[in-house]
Amino acid sequence: MEKGINERSRSHGAVPTRNQILTLGDLEDFKNDLIQDVKRIIKECTTGQPGKRWLKSAEVKKLLGISHGFLQSLRDSKVLPFTKIGGSIYYDYDDITFMMSVHKSL
Repeated sequence: MEKGINERSRSHGAVPTRNQILTLGDLEDFKNDLIQDVKRIIKECTTGQPGKRWLKSAEVKKLLGISHGFLQSLRDSKVLPFTKIGGSIYYDYDDITFMMSVHKSL
């Protein structure tokens, strides 16, 4: 088991351990990542918009409050454009807002 963890850490970056030494550079990177995450969360809370342009299926389902099946039907009927890369499906936030405005009831 320990061997598998060590092999994975070499190929995907170091796995943090209790005895790991952190450098000032590590802390600086962490600080910058944390600040970016906080800014994104604040933007999402104040504007209601996600802090990024491309959303995955789970994020779209949560944003619209819809089921997986309904999201699938939006894709199948070509109502909501998407991009598939490997096994992941991405949706442009602008396409989502456009779809909502086009189908808005008067």
